Amino acid sequence: MSKLIGYARVSTRQQSADRQLADLLAAGVRRDDLYVDHGVPGSRASRPEFDRALGALIDGDTLVITTLDRLGRSTQNMLAFADELRGRGAGLRVLNLGGGDVDTATPMGSMLFTIMEALAQMEHEIKRERVVDSISKRREAGKDLGGRPRRITDSQIRNAVRLVEGGEPAAQVARDLGMSRATFYRRSRALAD
Repeated sequence: MSKLIGYARVSTRQQSADRQLADLLAAGVRRDDLYVDHGVPGSRASRPEFDRALGALIDGDTLVITTLDRLGRSTQNMLAFADELRGRGAGLRVLNLGGGDVDTATPMGSMLFTIMEALAQMEHEIKRERVVDSISKRREAGKDLGGRPRRITDSQIRNAVRLVEGGEPAAQVARDLGMSRATFYRRSRALAD
């Protein structure tokens, strides 16, 4: 008897998979056939719950996801994955693809999956190009790129250097500052230059 295996993924631990889970359950996936990865980006090759979901698939089963980006970012990888599923006798059903439900078990679904994935890949690459272009233009203009502000001030590093010169162990001084010894040495060298 064939069954539906549901897979959901959120990229950060702060995100909730509730919406994806509700969609999967509404599509007929049983609760004990749901697999969810929390805090796992789509670009990461290792996704423990995804691997478990694939291990649960047998001939005739269908992997159900809400959107294509739950599988990953690369068109080539996703198409290879869809072919692998076909080779195992399993299908792929995407609930929200092109405004509707697409099942790769049908010829039309397979073609639509290929086209939509190619478009999704193109959109991802265009976004990445824009980000890289924006960063390079901001660098050329000498503008701030943002990032995490330094918590430890140069004055605190200078005081810590005095402590080390006075005989305190560098490891302990760095620990008291809340940084590694290597970071402490790097910051103190930068101030000496």
